[in-house]
Amino acid sequence: MLNLVRTRTQPRSNRSMPLVAMDYADPKKKNNFVGKILMAAILTALCILMLKQSPDFNPPTSFSRHEPGVTHVLVTGGAGYIGSHAALRLLKDSYRVTIVDNLSRGNLGAVRILQELFPEPGRFQFIYADLGDAKVVHKIFSQNAFDAVMHFAAVAYVGESTLDPLKYYHNITSNTLTVLEAMATRGVPTLIYSSTCATYGEPEKMPITEETPQLPINPYGKAKKMAEEIILDFHKNSNMSVMILRYFNVIGSDPNGRLGEAPRPELREHGRISGACFDVARGIIPGLKVRGIDYKTADGTCIRDYIDVTDLVDAHVKALEKARPGKVGIYNVGTGRGRSVKEFVEACKTATGVPIKVDFLPRRPGDYAEVYSDPTKIRNELNWTAKYTDLQESLQIAWRWQKSHLNGYGLSVAVATS
Repeated sequence: MLNLVRTRTQPRSNRSMPLVAMDYADPKKKNNFVGKILMAAILTALCILMLKQSPDFNPPTSFSRHEPGVTHVLVTGGAGYIGSHAALRLLKDSYRVTIVDNLSRGNLGAVRILQELFPEPGRFQFIYADLGDAKVVHKIFSQNAFDAVMHFAAVAYVGESTLDPLKYYHNITSNTLTVLEAMATRGVPTLIYSSTCATYGEPEKMPITEETPQLPINPYGKAKKMAEEIILDFHKNSNMSVMILRYFNVIGSDPNGRLGEAPRPELREHGRISGACFDVARGIIPGLKVRGIDYKTADGTCIRDYIDVTDLVDAHVKALEKARPGKVGIYNVGTGRGRSVKEFVEACKTATGVPIKVDFLPRRPGDYAEVYSDPTKIRNELNWTAKYTDLQESLQIAWRWQKSHLNGYGLSVAVATS
């Protein structure tokens, strides 16, 4: 900087003095500087554009970061019957939910219902993916900040498992291993695992407690037991919270009529007895096939513990709430009361108001005579008790949904609720 204060010994001249030591910008240098900035901006824009076009590019979202006070739950198989009801309950309870499903057994219509009910950004997302693709599974976990996983995704028909056992070992056992590896890699702290009473096989004593030996007699139960063993072996050297829920025969649907059970037509033969009863009542099939009337039970038919889907998802939420780091909880989820197939059919006749024709056939391979739970442990430790225990009422609620959704999650029709 120039010092403009000077001592003068000569009088000021009237001649103007030229200014010195002042810098003037060189136009060429200025243009070069602006050009460099412009080029950098263009290159940055091109990089962003190329990233967005890349299949691996995912901008940060609410789902990709953890937020205080928000629990982000991955629901595998969340487009299926039980998984969709669980997702609905979680969303109602203000959880953030991501469903991953390949729709081989699930329904996109159920996903759309959830999207319509919870349209707010950051609440719910659906990812179409197959858990059998380990690379895709790990990518999903890398792009989402999950706090817990509810693992429902599985094929789940006893009869089908005896015809195609390899499908069951791959879909249940192998895919559970893939999910567990992804959880471990990304540090997801909590697993709620959907298991089954089929892991017990045909116990000598009733009711079934969590200490009853697991001796499964069909590939479905064996695959689930193997998955449980993988989880428990991993947990020995992990601080993960693990809850394993072994549940019994699921019936019913959302009491408010938003969701129901809509199995694929080709799977009706292997499906639940409630679905078969409704198919007869709707005239889709001519009669109900009851397999086995020579079991050592009071009326010769199998005895099962029927648990309403609303109670079942309530047990999952309570398990999530009670999960603690480094701890394992294993619970039976049932009503504690066994009902015979004949009792069930009579309740279904009353619920639908339709005389249901019954065809009695030989036993189905892999079935067992009597299975019902002792729910004492889950009542004492999770404060859970089945509330929807009126068999006829659960069937009436499910029948109402069936009548108003003749094409499953296709076009629905209005029906009277009486």
